[in-house]
Amino acid sequence: MKMLINVPETVVADALRGLAAAHPELTVDVENRVIVRRDAPVAGKVGLVSGGGSGHEPLHGGFVGPGMLSAACPGEVFTSPVPDQMLRAAAAVDSGAGVLFIVKNYTGDVLNFDMAAELAEDEGIQVAKVLVNDDVAVTDSLYTAGRRGTGATLFVEKIAGAAADEGMPLERVEAIARQVNENSRSFGVALSACSTPAKGSPTFDLPPGELELGIGIHGEPGRERRAMMTSGEIAEVAVEAVVEDLRPRNPVLVLVNGMGATPLLELYGFNAEVHRVLAARGVPVARVLVGNYVTSLDMAGASVTVCQADEEMLRLWDAPVKTPGLRWGV
Repeated sequence: MKMLINVPETVVADALRGLAAAHPELTVDVENRVIVRRDAPVAGKVGLVSGGGSGHEPLHGGFVGPGMLSAACPGEVFTSPVPDQMLRAAAAVDSGAGVLFIVKNYTGDVLNFDMAAELAEDEGIQVAKVLVNDDVAVTDSLYTAGRRGTGATLFVEKIAGAAADEGMPLERVEAIARQVNENSRSFGVALSACSTPAKGSPTFDLPPGELELGIGIHGEPGRERRAMMTSGEIAEVAVEAVVEDLRPRNPVLVLVNGMGATPLLELYGFNAEVHRVLAARGVPVARVLVGNYVTSLDMAGASVTVCQADEEMLRLWDAPVKTPGLRWGV
């Protein structure tokens, strides 16, 4: 398997050095693995901190900046960051208004963010936590107790980030983040396995002509394996799984997300099918985002995330954002 790397051991550090070179508006501590808004801490503003294993870019480091995260903590590939990283991030962004940890529901992330919250509170930093667990495909996977955190992480970080930038207090930012998660559902499909730098080969066997329905962002198994399907057929399965679980009553936010190796030509075609299926089920779409945002290295495939949004959530979604991975209104 060919990869554009030096050696597997320095992949994350090399990427962080490249991020720093490309985005001087960020402060990137390569040694301690923390990415922070250069203007942090912002007086009177709640700090937002997230993180997780590398390999899902632009999540999370690519979402640091005005309108989204205050800081992010990248771990090794598919490996949770450690509590010391999270504590450094919290201390760097705390202005006295408190810090919100946004945590995807993976066992290592949950344990380490819990420990970091205790350490931060020992240092006088007020911390709140929101767990993202939007994946309807499986429960109690290889990495989780309960549902996995996937595409809704972007919705939570964007909407809660806008709320924090408006100066809302910690309790309100936390409540909005929790509301976004509770109103979001995701379902992913893999057309190929991903290859980690350390292994240098696919992480699981997916024969030609087959796909995996309900895949996780670390290549975890899904609901079932089937013969290859058309874009329209995949949209039927993914949207049905999401809508059946969420049963939205309001217009929805939609993320049509690539897993890392899916070109936009295919994603826009898939988006057309997702819209067709949602319309057939009487679900109006208020906003849509298409692209590779919550990825799994070089996996081919896609995920669909739907969030039932009220007027405040849509207003916060539309608010300006300026990060490496997401920007508008600036």
